[in-house]
Amino acid sequence: MTNKLFAGLAAFASLGAGPALAAQPVDWQMGLQPAATEIMEQIRGFENYTLWFIVPITLFVLALLVYVMVKFRASANPVPSRTSHNSLIEVIWTVGPVVILLAIAIPSFNLLTAQYSPPPADITIKATGYQWYWGYEYQTENELSFDSLMLQESERADYAKEDVAVYPRLLAVDNEVVVPVGKTVRLLVTAADVLHAFAMPAFGVKMDAVPGRLNETWFKADIEGLYYGQCSELCGKDHAYMPIAVRVVSEEQFDTWLAAAADNVETANRNLMAAIDADAKSIDVAATVEN
Repeated sequence: MTNKLFAGLAAFASLGAGPALAAQPVDWQMGLQPAATEIMEQIRGFENYTLWFIVPITLFVLALLVYVMVKFRASANPVPSRTSHNSLIEVIWTVGPVVILLAIAIPSFNLLTAQYSPPPADITIKATGYQWYWGYEYQTENELSFDSLMLQESERADYAKEDVAVYPRLLAVDNEVVVPVGKTVRLLVTAADVLHAFAMPAFGVKMDAVPGRLNETWFKADIEGLYYGQCSELCGKDHAYMPIAVRVVSEEQFDTWLAAAADNVETANRNLMAAIDADAKSIDVAATVEN
């Protein structure tokens, strides 16, 4: 697990410097976002595993098509063959796909079992999709609920989020979801108007938000940072402007934020950002002194 964390940190660091590590889309991105949860690590592993089947099968089918087009073209076969069947070939093309599907299905079932077997929850958050923003309710002793809307360019200074590298256009929000690192978060997902979907690529989470229905998923982020997702169910004209932002912090920072957010979410967010900046600067200073 330690190696995975170091690999994730190195990948995040390549996204650019800032007050916090951030998982977000990057230019010319070819693969999935770096994993921030063990489930996403398994998803990435399953993706690489299936490529070992997909690539050879694609090349094999391409080779067969080329072979058939060349060998059985009209000029080379003026009298077409009347062969109706071949028992050996039929057995091969029946047994072969069955074996391949079994080889894919078994690890797929293991992954699904892990996704739908959550450990005991440390915190429960309800996410409600609206046209076109998200509302969050923390199921804690202190009642806490707030809305999270996409940050307009003219509002960046008001929220101290001028750094586009950390708070990217069309993904940054005014109020992020804040969760503690290494804790299991139970997420209840619903919608108030039309179909939405809560998707967080770095966590391996995607859950439909259905009006009148409460769907459940979970995640446990292993790396502190700021993570971005989006609504992934076409929900109207502003579907593209309905981002999701989750900030993963230490348990101490989370407890401080939660206590302050019960009175004023915006003030709690500012204090949290200041604490994260201070920690980042102290780490930089320590690294400089050590070098």
